[in-house]
Amino acid sequence: MRNRDYKQWAEGEYYHVYNRGNAKQNIFLDNQDYNFFLFRLKQNLFPKDEYKFRTPPLPENSFSLISYCLMPNHFHFLIKQNKTIPVTKLITRICTSYSMYFNKKYEKVGHVFQDRFKQVPIEDNKQLLWLTSYIHHNPAVAGLVKHPSSYQWSSYGEFINSTNGGICEKNVILEQFKNKNEFQIFTEESLQTIKTKKDLGHLLLDT
Repeated sequence: MRNRDYKQWAEGEYYHVYNRGNAKQNIFLDNQDYNFFLFRLKQNLFPKDEYKFRTPPLPENSFSLISYCLMPNHFHFLIKQNKTIPVTKLITRICTSYSMYFNKKYEKVGHVFQDRFKQVPIEDNKQLLWLTSYIHHNPAVAGLVKHPSSYQWSSYGEFINSTNGGICEKNVILEQFKNKNEFQIFTEESLQTIKTKKDLGHLLLDT
């Protein structure tokens, strides 16, 4: 596994990016919080003229979001860096904006997130597939739901439903399966392995 130095970014590479609340506090307290975070994420992934930015937006198509999950006290992203602009630019914008929103709404001061976010470079395709399952299974492993399809705040619904739209570029994952049903089977069968972390070695890291 390569060093987790956040400065190590490269064009065309995939990264597991994650962070949690300061002192492990919850950072999403109601549906409005989840929606605001996702809105800021969408704004920065797909900048449009109607969005109002305090600073110039990041260049279009700078990043591709492959999968994500927002948990009560942390988040996970699987992101591809498409240009020379490092992913740190994207995450810093989102977290800074969300921290301002959160502190104002709940009349708090200080850090919302714990230190600097973490990033792990994805080294091979096996890690890419397992990480997607890991991200989608977070709510089930934590006992929030029995099945990832029941959880509202992850990208799993985008992967298994036939509707267009969404914010993820799913094909890098889905094109490796014959159909969505085969992808679902892979995801569901990986749950027990993810729970025990058996044979995963360096593929996954806890938050």
